[in-house]
Amino acid sequence: MKKISILLLLVALSATTVFGQDSATQQQIDQLRGKIQDLTEAQDAQKKAIDELAKKINELSDKVNTPPVSTGASTDDLKALAEKVQEIDKKRQADRELIIKQIEALGKATGGSSTHVRTPPNTTTTSTTSGGDTATPAGPQKGYYYTVEQGDMLSAIAKAYRDKGVKVTTTQILKANPGLDANKLIAGKKIFIPDPNAP
Repeated sequence: MKKISILLLLVALSATTVFGQDSATQQQIDQLRGKIQDLTEAQDAQKKAIDELAKKINELSDKVNTPPVSTGASTDDLKALAEKVQEIDKKRQADRELIIKQIEALGKATGGSSTHVRTPPNTTTTSTTSGGDTATPAGPQKGYYYTVEQGDMLSAIAKAYRDKGVKVTTTQILKANPGLDANKLIAGKKIFIPDPNAP
């Protein structure tokens, strides 16, 4: 009887030990399952990141392989630009010829060889606009009065006078006409054209 009770006691102790071991083993298994789940989630996140990087690499590869768009002008663009420049040059030439003809006509109308009345020597001249404003040239000068016409440009007027032998520059005209704006010539306004070579 004692042997049976001892045996039962040993069985109970071993069962308790087995149950204790089973419980510890179960805890370890649960911990391992949690770690495996964490690793699986981390792996999924890494897979998503790798997929996004692969997509970006493919997009960059497509951009690199796409031929660059030319920012230069094509031959047709250059031809069109050349035609526009030629058209502007023709208009400028026509304006120049018109100014020269008008200056010659004014010269013939006044009966003199010059286009405008020469101012008396050693006197200061003034030019009067149609509105009554007066501008005094800088110092005594000799030269001509010119009435601005619609579409006149100061550079073209100076060139027309140079073609007639009056060696004048736009700077000299501006100095002789204080307040004159070369970019905003007023039709009908008289401006003074100095003659630097006049005796």
